[in-house]
Amino acid sequence: MTGHRCIKSAASVAILLSAVVMAGVSLTSSRATAQAKYAVKPVVETKIKHLPRGPLYWRVENFPTLAQAKAAAGPFRWNPDTVSYDGSPWLAAEVAGKVWLFTLGAKGGATPGGAKVAEIGPLPPVSAPEYLLRVNHGSGPPGSKTPVHTHPGSEAFYVVAGRLGQRTPHGVVHVDASHTMNGHAPGTPMEVFNAGPTDLTALIIFVVDATKPFSVPARMP
Repeated sequence: MTGHRCIKSAASVAILLSAVVMAGVSLTSSRATAQAKYAVKPVVETKIKHLPRGPLYWRVENFPTLAQAKAAAGPFRWNPDTVSYDGSPWLAAEVAGKVWLFTLGAKGGATPGGAKVAEIGPLPPVSAPEYLLRVNHGSGPPGSKTPVHTHPGSEAFYVVAGRLGQRTPHGVVHVDASHTMNGHAPGTPMEVFNAGPTDLTALIIFVVDATKPFSVPARMP
């Protein structure tokens, strides 16, 4: 009888330990999900003194190589004779497995040799003594999100994979892969998050006031 009691006692202890371990795994998993972060990395940027005449759109195109994208975009330089820029401002980068060209200008344009992916706009007006044009690469697992923040300009999105969500005082918007979302007015509080069951990959395209902090913590009204 004593032997049977020992066996039963050992079995009870084993079951209890198993339950504790499983609870710990579940708690660790929950904490990992809660702590999952939406990672944002700068890809390419440039500063300019003047924007093209509006309304302005971001034209997004793919190219076979980065060299071809830069060559096709052509020169963009200040012309003192006309007191304006020659060409349109652009950013080129290899990210998310493809080569991208982002051109800021009027609606309906096209770059020779490029495959048009999207056109985003018209962008909200931004007025500044100097402008920062930047492309960020955003990614994160399901449940990941950014802190609530603002930018001194416009933040537009092209979703490469997954489902993106954005919460602002205007409400919540969801954007699926191969679709775009235009930016809000400068200073709009926002939270960006992965709204789908798979990993999110997005290209985030900015026109902001270069003389102000790029991102500032905020509260949602």
